[in-house]
Amino acid sequence: MKKLITFAALGVALATAGCSKSENAGGTVKREAGNWKTDVKLVKFEMPGMAPEMKEGMGKMLEGASGLDQCFTQEQVDKEDIAAELAKGPGNGSECTWTKKDVSGGKIDVAGTCKANGQTVEMAMAGTMEAKKTDVTITTKGKSPAGQGEMEMVLQMTSTHTGPCKDGAAATKS
Repeated sequence: MKKLITFAALGVALATAGCSKSENAGGTVKREAGNWKTDVKLVKFEMPGMAPEMKEGMGKMLEGASGLDQCFTQEQVDKEDIAAELAKGPGNGSECTWTKKDVSGGKIDVAGTCKANGQTVEMAMAGTMEAKKTDVTITTKGKSPAGQGEMEMVLQMTSTHTGPCKDGAAATKS
């Protein structure tokens, strides 16, 4: 279960750290400063040999990541660089090698291999980026941590600009 959580966290971390951002090149849209709300939805989850209650727990854990509010200042938005974020990967001992990194024209299409906690997974992210909304689908495939075949997880992550930062809300590090 711990490795499974790592897969989910890896996808969410990449999307929140990188894919909800855009670089200011080739007409790529920059997101607006202010408050952003992020929702995460588990679209597909297949893992041979996993008990139904563990699958249900995974879904609940991911739902817990929904509704995240983040405040981004104009300075933070101006400094965003998705290419640099993708090159770094999500951190926490994981590393990613990208075979495709297309983040231009309001679209995102990224694919590669990530390693975390001794596990290797294929990861792909595809979606759209606009000034007030990002919508990214994250697909993770790899060997089941239980060693019983292939696992696949598909998450949809939507971030929406909800207005100015709320009073007293500290800006989140990006």
